[in-house]
Amino acid sequence: MSDESALRAPTPWGTGLTVAAFTAAVTGAAIVVLSMGMTRVHPLVSIGLNVVAVGGLAPTPWGWRRIPVRRWFVLGAAVGVAVGWVTLLALNLR
Repeated sequence: MSDESALRAPTPWGTGLTVAAFTAAVTGAAIVVLSMGMTRVHPLVSIGLNVVAVGGLAPTPWGWRRIPVRRWFVLGAAVGVAVGWVTLLALNLR
């Protein structure tokens, strides 16, 4: 199968969005659980390590976003990080 035929294949929305949702749930839960533990030490530790981790890992998924199967994992990870951060903010501001 050539690269051109893979790019023209129909997009598997159902399977892809299922994979993205599962990846988002796992990523978001991991961020919330690990960051809550770090927040108990000091909130700046949690903020700093989250920024360093996401900034350090971001280039790898950025390269994957155009690969047909991996793009769903990238979508799920991005949504999971965003939802995890919003959840952390809500839990820490109450």
